[in-house]
Amino acid sequence: MRQTLIALSISAAMVAIAGCSKESEPVAKSPAAEQVSESVAATAPVDNVLLAEWSGPFGGVPAFDAMDIAALKPALEFGMAENLAEIDKIANNPEAPTFANTIAEMERSGKSLSRVFTYWGIWSGNMSSPEFRAVQAEMAPKLAAFSSKIIQNDKLFQRVKAVYEARNDADLTAEQIRVVELTYDEFATNGATLSGEAKERYAAINNRLAELHTSFANNVLADEEGYDLFLSEDQLAGLPESFVKAAAALAAEKGQSGKYAITNTRSSMDPFLTYSTKRELRERVWNNYYSRGDNGDEHDNNAIIAEILQLRDERVALLGFDNYAAWRLQNRMAKTPQRAIALMEAVWPAAVARVHEEVADMQAVANAESAGIEIAPWDYRFYAEKVRKAKYDLNSDEVKQYLQLDNLREGMFYVAGELFNFTFTPVEEGSVPVFHEDVKVWEVTDKTSGEHIGLWYLDPFARSGKRSGAWASMYRDHTTFDGKETVLASNNSNFIKGAPGEPVLVSWDDAETFFHEFGHALHFLASNVSYPMLNGGVRDYTEFQSQLLERWLSTDPIIDNYLVHYKTGESIPADLVAKIKQAATFNQGFATTEYLASALVDIKLHTTDPTGIDPDKFERETLNALGMPSELVMRHRTPHFGHIFSGEGYSAGYYGYMWADVLTSDASEAFAEAEGGFYDKEVAAKLVKYLFAPRNAIDPAEAYRLFRGRDAGIEPLMRDRGFPLPGEKSEGTAAAGE
Repeated sequence: MRQTLIALSISAAMVAIAGCSKESEPVAKSPAAEQVSESVAATAPVDNVLLAEWSGPFGGVPAFDAMDIAALKPALEFGMAENLAEIDKIANNPEAPTFANTIAEMERSGKSLSRVFTYWGIWSGNMSSPEFRAVQAEMAPKLAAFSSKIIQNDKLFQRVKAVYEARNDADLTAEQIRVVELTYDEFATNGATLSGEAKERYAAINNRLAELHTSFANNVLADEEGYDLFLSEDQLAGLPESFVKAAAALAAEKGQSGKYAITNTRSSMDPFLTYSTKRELRERVWNNYYSRGDNGDEHDNNAIIAEILQLRDERVALLGFDNYAAWRLQNRMAKTPQRAIALMEAVWPAAVARVHEEVADMQAVANAESAGIEIAPWDYRFYAEKVRKAKYDLNSDEVKQYLQLDNLREGMFYVAGELFNFTFTPVEEGSVPVFHEDVKVWEVTDKTSGEHIGLWYLDPFARSGKRSGAWASMYRDHTTFDGKETVLASNNSNFIKGAPGEPVLVSWDDAETFFHEFGHALHFLASNVSYPMLNGGVRDYTEFQSQLLERWLSTDPIIDNYLVHYKTGESIPADLVAKIKQAATFNQGFATTEYLASALVDIKLHTTDPTGIDPDKFERETLNALGMPSELVMRHRTPHFGHIFSGEGYSAGYYGYMWADVLTSDASEAFAEAEGGFYDKEVAAKLVKYLFAPRNAIDPAEAYRLFRGRDAGIEPLMRDRGFPLPGEKSEGTAAAGE
């Protein structure tokens, strides 16, 4: 059962919702299960490293150094067959269904396949190749069919339903009841209640969606890999020295020594657009990046998007829902699309108004320089940086000199020690297998007792075959239901590696992202639930913990001890820190509007009738209706919006970042108001107890009330972004610079 959700959203196949239980009594095996089990045993791959139980230190670790793509397909086929045999055994148990012989046994199943998916996740996210993509394309629909066989196994569902209906009268703990409810919902909301032709059509749609999600993701990756720009020395005007050195090293790695590589990823695009004085090159880099998946060629995603939307709509109609978003949000904090839209539309006017103010400031600078231009999207970052310098005397490149990647990592460890009582110790190189030489591993222990908590893997640098962006993954969940299993967590980034011997310097935004993703890892490592299923999460809540951790980057202990100049070793000057804090709300119009545009288009795509939809036209018309400023675009344009079209994890749910940010701003005020500030021991203890350790063992809304004593309001969010509260008049950005 731990594989069901992975197969349902195979593109996100790194995290499984896993299970529960007490010790269960032996169950009888049906004749059918005997036959399937014998068949599985007869076809079991010999010495397939992807199926092997993990061995070595720390309770066993993945054999990342022995990964073989040739082993992937047979491992998946065996893992699925074995899992189906286990499921058949549970479904045909002649004894009355109980938590122990049904729910717990489901959660014990699929262990071999779970191990295979750990490797799948590495190939998919960190080490993609044409060979992997071929297997991925072939196996995605098969994995979807496998998932459907479990979800649509009526005997199994009837047993789950029986346990669910008796849950309040059985001798179950609160955690066990929560597991039963989550398991039942997983079945009920994914077609288990269907029959006949509807059930068959539901499964067929899942198969086709798996194919389409895979094609979408691979098209975006192809456009990221296929649009590198190689510059000569006379085209580098304005670019920081650290960026130039990294671009030279990257070009050499790509066989273009003497050139400078600008890759088609955000980590390369963003600083180039911020600093390059070559406007025609900025326009080219901007177009390359924002046209991914939208070039009218073999990698164009528009037809794929249209088919995905139509199939999603048809599928939820089989379950009786008016639209995909209504189905998706039923078990999330927002509950309905209307509530999610209401939150976004409450913030949208203030964000757009701030964009107009920001553009006016930038246009004034351009006019003063006699640039002879009207601000265009490829100018926004460049002139925003000039305004930042003028208003706040703040130079982003100057700030970068104090943001060394290694020091930021040590700062994160300090925060984890203060809030979670964790210690991070590097493991001896070579003692834990890794999939690339850039990956480093730390052991996480309790500072007081020395108890082993888990391992933390870090894969920080961009490379060919690695998807863009930053993310966190779990290779192994915390569990205690069959003996304690410790956590294997990872963080993955796309920083541009410095030239040999040079430190990696990052922007303030990238530093915040680094802390953000570490927040996800801490959420994994802090888990204190008994049952693996409870390590899952509610999408518009799981970003809260990570967004909250960003706030510790600007706390005094981090500023005083970890932000030091990469050449002199001197701490960041107090006046520069003051400028950073004064400029905290700078450019919030841009940041909020580009995000909200993506989130609003996402949810409107999933609440409209998709019959005959033209995604490009829908995007344009929706943004026009919203009053989208012409000087910027959606953070993720529809043709490369992997959050919602390379799988279903964030589909109709990209709003969740803002929903979580409402919680983040409110929770931050709890620390700000405390006697010990952001390191207040009492508030930190409540943070871990109610917001991190329970994972999904408590309803998120109730968990937040336990922490804060009330629900969160929107006012702290508006204050954080420097926006007027609803009904208040904006003071404009000029006041901030006075």
